[in-house]
Amino acid sequence: MSQVDPKIEPSWKPQLANEFHAEYFSKLKAFLVEEKSKHVIFPPGDKIFEAFNRVPFDKVKVVILGQDPYHNVGQAHGLCFSVQKGIALPPSLKNIYKELLSDLNIAPATSGNLDKWTDQGVFLLNATLTVRAHEAGSHQKKGWETFTDKVIQIISEKKENVVFILWGAYAQQKIKLIDASKHCIIKSAHPSPLSAHNGFWGSKPFSKTNEYLISKGIKPIDWDLSK
Repeated sequence: MSQVDPKIEPSWKPQLANEFHAEYFSKLKAFLVEEKSKHVIFPPGDKIFEAFNRVPFDKVKVVILGQDPYHNVGQAHGLCFSVQKGIALPPSLKNIYKELLSDLNIAPATSGNLDKWTDQGVFLLNATLTVRAHEAGSHQKKGWETFTDKVIQIISEKKENVVFILWGAYAQQKIKLIDASKHCIIKSAHPSPLSAHNGFWGSKPFSKTNEYLISKGIKPIDWDLSK
């Protein structure tokens, strides 16, 4: 099976080489080529691995796990929960900002672009990295989850003292991939308006993350996006 060679930040390549060699990844690439010939796919091709490109492997301090990219025009740019500048804030992100205000008294940003978090080592990973326009979940179970499960596992195995923020039942299924003896797992309900009242409000993920990082001698995250 020939190796797929995606454009991805160089520090990830040796970590993920076995995946790029794997048969499932070749099938995934063939599926995406076929999809692109018939449909609009989000995010744009050069943004599919944006989470990796913005946070080199050795810089990962926090992992926030999402499920699917946004599927409307102009929203998705390869980072979970984040939207491009100038795009209206999606409901889950509005709730993330509300909890940030409650937790750390940080006023909600007007932009939904979370690049500033990634600059500090916050790895914003969706379980599925692509989606067909206007069809939520359309690229699930095509191979992406196999790949991103391996990403989580590799981070767990090869790094120490990473904070994994798992919002909602789907993200919490990934706990089995994480070694809780050497990492911090913060879990709560999902910030979606459908579930935020079930335990997302008041869960204080941002202050808990920083308390853990500080306890390990690691620089905390400046979560304020308004500066």
